[in-house]
Order: sequence, then C-alpha cells, then structure tokens
Amino acid sequence: MIFKSSVNAFLFLVLALVTNAQDRSLFQKKWFVRGSDSLPYRILYPKHFDPEKKYPLVLFLHGSGSRGKDNEKQLFWGADLFLDSSNREKYPAIVVFPQCPNTSFWNAVMFTKWDDSLRFSFPANKTPIKPMQLLLALSDELYANKNIDTNRIYVGGMSMGGFATYDILWRKPHFFAAAFPICGGGNPNQVSLYADRFPIWIFHGTIDPIVPVANSRLMYRTLKAAGANAKYTEYPGVYHDSWKKAFAEPDLLPWLFSQNKNQR
Repeated sequence: MIFKSSVNAFLFLVLALVTNAQDRSLFQKKWFVRGSDSLPYRILYPKHFDPEKKYPLVLFLHGSGSRGKDNEKQLFWGADLFLDSSNREKYPAIVVFPQCPNTSFWNAVMFTKWDDSLRFSFPANKTPIKPMQLLLALSDELYANKNIDTNRIYVGGMSMGGFATYDILWRKPHFFAAAFPICGGGNPNQVSLYADRFPIWIFHGTIDPIVPVANSRLMYRTLKAAGANAKYTEYPGVYHDSWKKAFAEPDLLPWLFSQNKNQR
C-alpha cells in the first residue's frame, strides 16, 4: 500500500510538471528582427482570443539569470501568473516576455562593490544600448498591432528587468498606463519625465543582498515628491526573490488591469 501511494505521488508530480510545461508552451515563440539584430520573445494571447477585439498588453522584463537566446528561460519567473486559468478568464490580455542576450543588460547599469554589497547607478544615456533599442522597437511594433488597446499597456520587471522598467518609462513617458518594478532601481533624476503620467507599484525585500532595498526606497521617495501616484510594498526579512511575494499579491492583477489612460 505504501509503495502504491509513493508511485501515485510520483505520477502526480510528473503529471504536474508535464502540465506546467504544456502551459508555458502556450506562449508562442517569436523573434523581433531589425537589420542584423534580433530579440527573442514569447507572446501569450487571451484564452478566448477574438481577432476583432482589442486587449491590454503586458510587457514583462526578466532578470539577469534568464538572459540568453534560447527563448525559454525568460518564462521561468512570472509566466505562470499570467497562465493561471482563473487569471486568464478574469483578465484577458496579450502578454509578452522578451529575452535579453546573455552578454548584456537591458539598459546601461554601473555598479561597484562597497562593504560586501553592490551599489548601482543608472546613466541617463540619450542613446540606449542595443537590447533597449530592440525593446523600444519591439514595443512600437506591438503598439501598432490592431489587437492592442493602446490605453492599457503595462510594463513590469524584476531585478535587471526592474532596472529596465524605470529606464523604459522615461524613454516612453506617454506610452504606458501602469508599471510594477520589482527589486529594481533607476535614475531618480529622470523621474520628473513620467511621475505624473501613470501609477506605479514598487516591490522589494528588506534584506536583498543583490539589489539593495535602498534603490527602491529612493525611487519611491523621489516619485512621491514629484507627485506620482506611487505605492511601495516592502517585505521584511525577504532576500532578492521578492518577486515571489509580489506575484502572490492578490491585488496586483486587479490593480494592474484597472489602469486606463482614458480614465485620467
């Protein structure tokens, strides 16, 4: 009986893993090509997609551990939130996960080691580095898609993707309806370019050893001082994986999909 129970448990685990893999395959593989450069991305369409309708667009930017060119790893974190069957029914949307090459970052980042921790700074270069150039071009192509509701375009990201979230906001301040950077950081001198344009929800863990929580605290203070509709959730005792807590926030998706540029 014990053996049979163990076998059943093993089969259940295998089935769960297979089901999860099948779910992620619902994100179609695409490549954005511009000249000799390309950017892999995965795109998920609504469960009951109607080619005559318009849908919100979510652009999610992964962290450094998911860089590459396999067009797979970027789905490791975050994709399951949008694949959840209940979420797909409640919030029909087009969701895009691009993948940054493993030789670069999404945007220009400078860091130094100080007292066993890292300090980050984010140059406000007028000309973006190549991955951000491609990301900006991809977002413009998506914007032109007839099925995108251009008043409901959202961007979020974790860690390196959190850095890129702040970077793309000042580069395209009229483009988005909401943003959710997780354990990231940005250039506070650029905040005035987008602070009054859309709401922002920031997340970070208090004992993050990779990206110090001071980065998010600084951005939140600067946003609020500039009049932004910003809120900040800080997780006590949480390390760099604060995205797990953020993805589990029951109000994240209701908050996100309620944002509409037409309502402001």
